[in-house]
Amino acid sequence: MDPRRFKALECHRNQQRHGGESQNNSPFPSNNCRGAKHTSTSTKNSIQTRDRFTIWGILQLLRRYPGKIPDLELMFDCDDRPVIQSSDYRGPNKTGPPPLFRYCGDKWTEDMVFPDWSFWGWAEINIKPWEKVLIDGNPFVAETRKDLLTCNVSDQQDWNARLFIQDWILESQQEFKQSNVANQCTHRYKIYIEGYAWSVSEKYILACDSVTLLVTPHYYDFFTRSLKPVEHYWPVRENDKCKSIKFAVDWGNKHKQKAQEIGKAASDFIQEGLKMDHVYDYMFHLLK
Repeated sequence: MDPRRFKALECHRNQQRHGGESQNNSPFPSNNCRGAKHTSTSTKNSIQTRDRFTIWGILQLLRRYPGKIPDLELMFDCDDRPVIQSSDYRGPNKTGPPPLFRYCGDKWTEDMVFPDWSFWGWAEINIKPWEKVLIDGNPFVAETRKDLLTCNVSDQQDWNARLFIQDWILESQQEFKQSNVANQCTHRYKIYIEGYAWSVSEKYILACDSVTLLVTPHYYDFFTRSLKPVEHYWPVRENDKCKSIKFAVDWGNKHKQKAQEIGKAASDFIQEGLKMDHVYDYMFHLLK
């Protein structure tokens, strides 16, 4: 069975075969029956309201394509990191991997990548749905972000980086007045670095018209594999961030026209390629 094209009966049988594995990984099993949407909740809690906004997105898909989504049962994991290891399903006697959906993947896994919940809004930090939007960060979710802070300006060294820490607790107390993503598009360069896995912030950063300095990623979401280095972003070496950032900024300041073209190409890619019509088209073809 190809996990990217399956009929209801095949999916049901595969679900029975791998049920324990997928059930343990998924905050909600979801069953679609001829356009009627049914969900049940497992014992594993979703992070914040990711599950509810994802379910809402699937409901909008069913309304957009009435009667066209096949009957299927799917499992969705709202956590960050992919878990279905490709190595577990290699060999002549192995079955296909269970069709487990999530928001990102990597080269070692077979999880099926689905648009993240923030396309329909992120209530906890007051981010509006994507179609209405058209990021300072939290460095403490991953060691690589903590390491990035060493590139900040100091009395001894200036790596051409100005890094800011977002205090989400303080922001919540102030009703997220400093978290408006549109207000953060005020710098010539923006740095994207993954957190615990891929980060929702990537699409907002790329949409800014700034040159995105993209630290070597390990994960991908459903659109990022179409991005090209030096065309849509400037690559930053993960194991030498500070020097790499300084070189990129020095280069961009000397080649301002080319730097502006990179920023504009990324912004055009996001604003045209990630229109909600295209997001729903991707969801439709993935499930069909």
